Amino acid sequence: MKLGICLPHYGRPIEVGRLLDVALRAEVRGLDSIWVTDHVIVPRELPIIYRDAMLDPLAMLPWLAAVTERISIGTSVIILPYRSPLPVAKLLASVDVLSGGRLIFGAGIGWMEQEFAALGVPIRERASRTDEALALIERVWTDEHPELETRRYRLHAVKASPLPLQKPRPPIWIGGGADGAFRRVARHGDGWHATGTDHAAFRLGVEAVHRYWAEAGRSGAPELSFRVAFLVDGVHRPAVDMTLLRGRYAIRGTTRQVVDTLRGYRDLGAAHAVLDVSLSTYPAILETIDLLAAEIRPALQA
Repeated sequence: MKLGICLPHYGRPIEVGRLLDVALRAEVRGLDSIWVTDHVIVPRELPIIYRDAMLDPLAMLPWLAAVTERISIGTSVIILPYRSPLPVAKLLASVDVLSGGRLIFGAGIGWMEQEFAALGVPIRERASRTDEALALIERVWTDEHPELETRRYRLHAVKASPLPLQKPRPPIWIGGGADGAFRRVARHGDGWHATGTDHAAFRLGVEAVHRYWAEAGRSGAPELSFRVAFLVDGVHRPAVDMTLLRGRYAIRGTTRQVVDTLRGYRDLGAAHAVLDVSLSTYPAILETIDLLAAEIRPALQA
């Protein structure tokens, strides 16, 4: 199972030097991926870690492509329905080219009603907008002369440039824990990217994803991944209020307990774990990366 971390670009003072330290430590220590996440604007009264000091993920990606050389860079996840998909597709294709083919594209439909209202997008349209956006992005990533007509978008007599470096395109992982997300994996994605789910919920999601994948006649198997908040006892203590997780599951315990929990996801088919270390302090985040590389990953491979 591959291991990555979410870059702590939200919920704390913006300190670019320390963000760089985290990204480079993850690469130097041989982790597989670093990830950014998405919200544009958050209600003032909503207690959530993404409310304060959140750098935009689509600004972070080109920076990460420039300061790293090997590690995969991913989005967990871009909220598609309130973004214009053509500029997103072009930016992400450019990031894939500039990074040497290291992009993993995670996409979701969003959930924060006040955010949709502030951006002037009806939240009731989020599913249909996401499906259209995914169809458009896939088309302009794989065809220099894309032809497409949907309810909202028309591509005719145009040229898409640049195409991503990865062929046929960068992997698309669909986030979300509802039935619509599981169906969307089969229609538009290469895999499912769960968020904040324990073993029981992950098992149910995996079963649904495989069922819809088979019904759609897809060959091979979907890629299974998850993102979860992560704290190791004895290494660090939370730097922010744990209630900011808003009820999402978190992995927390001794190194042995963490390994056992991660093995549980692996045994359910997870191929990639994305660990959100943003709850902790910066020095402890670096220690956590070292611990992942030196102890936790070898134990998972044993």
